[in-house]
Amino acid sequence: MTGAMTMQITRRAALGLVTGGLAAPAFAQRRRELDVPFVPTPHSLVEQMLDLAGVTAEDYLVDLGCGDGRIAVAAGQRGARALGVDIEALRIQEAAAAARVAGVEGRVRFRRQDLFATPIHEASVVAIYLLPDINLRLRPKLLTELPAGARVVSHAFDMGDWAADAEEVHDGRRIFLWHVPAVAGGSWEVTATDGSYRLLELEQRFQEVAGTLSGDGTVRAVVGRLRGRHLVLSAQDDGAPLALSGTIDGADFLPDAAARSGQGGWTGRRIA
Repeated sequence: MTGAMTMQITRRAALGLVTGGLAAPAFAQRRRELDVPFVPTPHSLVEQMLDLAGVTAEDYLVDLGCGDGRIAVAAGQRGARALGVDIEALRIQEAAAAARVAGVEGRVRFRRQDLFATPIHEASVVAIYLLPDINLRLRPKLLTELPAGARVVSHAFDMGDWAADAEEVHDGRRIFLWHVPAVAGGSWEVTATDGSYRLLELEQRFQEVAGTLSGDGTVRAVVGRLRGRHLVLSAQDDGAPLALSGTIDGADFLPDAAARSGQGGWTGRRIA
């Protein structure tokens, strides 16, 4: 795939940017960099953002740049746990008061903190309403720290060339949703139920995947797309129809239920 790199490399590059380019400024300098006018998301749009992200009581939501806390509080009202962070002390006070009034202070916490220094590795959902350049600077952190399959929902601004998985417009306001993709790039051995195997070699950029499937003297071009950890691949040639659909689980590519047994069944294992 022209101009593409594997997700593994993309994550290494992202991690280098986070540790090298973003950790150096002191808190006071960071505050000047990130201090932007507080513009609250309308309450109706907050609910639509949570709907788009599918937030339920099973989730842990982190709101980076939480303002008055309305997104975290609304998530708490759905039974979710939530953390909101902001660099403005007044905003944190307002958010904590809103949580008490809503009766969700047991599930929702707020912290005055630099959003780039906020741990997000346990989050299943991250909510943001920032600025375009901050979204792009935050993107490496989202890709390297969030687990595959976590959702990112943004009001107003996208993530550059990391295309959104879903986008909606409500009263002229855009909201975006991404699923953090698993690492699918690399080499996989795909073994059929009859014992035969093929070599699947993939390149990846964000959720887009392309490569080749070779075996039995043939090489077929394949393309696919990830939605979190779920990958769907199909052949892009004039040969017999071919589709591989399953879940990336570390070093395993596990087929969907329909392909786990019987004719045409297969399993995949990462070899490089």
